[in-house]
Amino acid sequence: MYSLNNEILESFSEIHKAFDRLIKLDADRVGITVVQLKALYQLSNSPNIGLGELAEKLRLTNSTVSGVIDRLVYSELVERVIPPENRRSVSIHVTEKGKKLLDKLYSSDSIFIKKLNEVLDLPEEEIAHLLSLHKLVLSKLKLEEEKF
Repeated sequence: MYSLNNEILESFSEIHKAFDRLIKLDADRVGITVVQLKALYQLSNSPNIGLGELAEKLRLTNSTVSGVIDRLVYSELVERVIPPENRRSVSIHVTEKGKKLLDKLYSSDSIFIKKLNEVLDLPEEEIAHLLSLHKLVLSKLKLEEEKF
């Protein structure tokens, strides 16, 4: 039983490392960090998102994400926008420069996208089974207070 536990943990760890390596290659190629790339990706998929929600999606603290956004603003890849109807809120938008960088990443040059497409080429029923197993494993790993 002990070796099976190690095999399961090792499997998840190796997949996580593989994803991280692929994302890092793409981030390095365009001269930004992995966290900046993940933030840009989230911002492009969730227009008008605020800092707190972005931090939640990235699973980071607000202060960490604030620093990431500061660097992305400095690089002119994103901008902070204060909506006129609610001057106390700030939303973050990807700039044209940021969109061009993402377009470059999503082009056929992206190693991550190429590899992800190979996974997506698996038969649909295998992907459905994989996702079902992931949900089951996650439900078993969650603490009681996280289940609500």
